[in-house]
Amino acid sequence: MNLQPYLDFTQELAAAAADVILPYYGQAECGLESKDDDSPVTLADRGAEEVMRAMIEKKFPNHGIVGEEYGAQNADAEWVWILDPVDGTKSFIASVPLFGTLIGLLHNGEPVVGCINQPVLNQLLIGDNETTRLNGKKVCVKPTEQISKSLLLTTDPIRPHKFYDGACFDKLARQALTVRSWGDCYGYLLLSCGWADIMLDPKMAAWDLLPLIPCVQGAGAKVSTWEGKAIPAFDPSRGDEKMFSCIATNPQLHSQVVDILNGRA
Repeated sequence: MNLQPYLDFTQELAAAAADVILPYYGQAECGLESKDDDSPVTLADRGAEEVMRAMIEKKFPNHGIVGEEYGAQNADAEWVWILDPVDGTKSFIASVPLFGTLIGLLHNGEPVVGCINQPVLNQLLIGDNETTRLNGKKVCVKPTEQISKSLLLTTDPIRPHKFYDGACFDKLARQALTVRSWGDCYGYLLLSCGWADIMLDPKMAAWDLLPLIPCVQGAGAKVSTWEGKAIPAFDPSRGDEKMFSCIATNPQLHSQVVDILNGRA
């Protein structure tokens, strides 16, 4: 399967989204509103997704699209683009550059291309499950073998207590060398580039997770659910709001982290 045309187009989508997002960054007037689930949304989120959807519809009219802001169309197609225009909106509205645009391409429900674009820092990470590049340079995870030497990241340290066994998460955090909440998609960028060792999220939507998988796997990371199982393929019959969980680490640490989080160590 030749994915290069899709990888090239993904870069075009990321650049177009960045052109929409950057003028709103650090600005008080970004059209901030609350959605039905009380999560924030801005003009940057909506405008960037609109631009990307229009480009996809023009370039690949038979492809499906699933986006956080405007839902699903043709989601049971062979090829489906999955979009989160501003992953980490809470960081974005606080002028913290730990957000990014997520772009993924699914083939028969499986992620084959993924992108994390951080436009403020000019960091474009693109992967295809085999190779991952940051601004064109190949990257890989660190070969850290001991949790005691690891940098552990999670988007929100409260959420493991809400959705899983918080005591197990606390045990893992105590064993790690350093724990930080440099999360959302940027934590996965740090992991992929060898700047962090463990990235965890106990609850994610499809558009939060599926675009990340080709990036982290292409960098050599192992990815699973919180229970250590394979991430399920996207199935539109489950609904776009299907929630996932994620543990992403290098292969040396993965089973250790899974065992601690599930009370087996």
